[in-house]
Amino acid sequence: MSTVILLLITGLGLGALYFLVASGLSLIYGLMGVLNFAHGSFLTLGAFAGWELARRTGADNWLSFVASVLLGAVVGAVFAALTELLLIRRLYERHIEQVLVTVGLALSSVALFDGIWGTDPVYVSGPSWMGGTTDVFGASIPNNRFVLILAAVLVLLGIVLFLKYTRFGLIIRAGVENRSMVTALGIDVRRAFTVVFAIGGAAAGIGGVLAASYYGYVSSSIGGSLLIFAFIVTVIGGLGSLSGAAIAAALVAVLQQFANFYLGGTGDFVVVLLLAVVLLVRPSGLLGSKA
Repeated sequence: MSTVILLLITGLGLGALYFLVASGLSLIYGLMGVLNFAHGSFLTLGAFAGWELARRTGADNWLSFVASVLLGAVVGAVFAALTELLLIRRLYERHIEQVLVTVGLALSSVALFDGIWGTDPVYVSGPSWMGGTTDVFGASIPNNRFVLILAAVLVLLGIVLFLKYTRFGLIIRAGVENRSMVTALGIDVRRAFTVVFAIGGAAAGIGGVLAASYYGYVSSSIGGSLLIFAFIVTVIGGLGSLSGAAIAAALVAVLQQFANFYLGGTGDFVVVLLLAVVLLVRPSGLLGSKA
């Protein structure tokens, strides 16, 4: 029984990490119709920024860790906003060009990160509590999983509340429905769309710092490896559905953990198989709207 609890909670922790990355992808596609293949670069840069701050202020205390997470969010948001302003804004409704530009940005940013921080992984540490475990019904759960789950819940609630109860959220939702009408009212929809990118980048930046804590290192490839599972989660949950991404992230990660333990390390294969089944049975995803 303790093994099942361990796999379940650690799976939810991994799912929380997947959601932090997938939430930005889902938000940007759902509101703007942009498939952003450079999203992993936002995560990687946020992770490196958080590590740089932590190593200068002392990574073994909570104040430094929280500051690193906040810095990762800010850096991810700024990078994402600049990407929208300088690259994506000219390419709305031009999906092939969007893919080419964002893939090019992803590849070039990895080369840039290699040039700045090197190709070898940089090992990180955090508050001592996060390196310990907590007993839950006989299972020793790594404490950083609880931090991941809490962060994912807060990000989900924050995005939902922002879109529903703020003026910018109202403008964004109205602009998605009828951009020309909102523009005719004298509202700059383009600025609202930049905010959407910034929110997605902030979530990725937070995910980057927490991913470094989860894996124990940060490297230029960490964003790309997580982006693969984030896309899988986004497709399974339904493109554009935040709640679908949350459910899919938990489902994918828990299934991955159980398959790795009970089926000889076949977690990745089982996840891809699940993706194939969903695409065949329900192409719009679990909570995606049908075309």
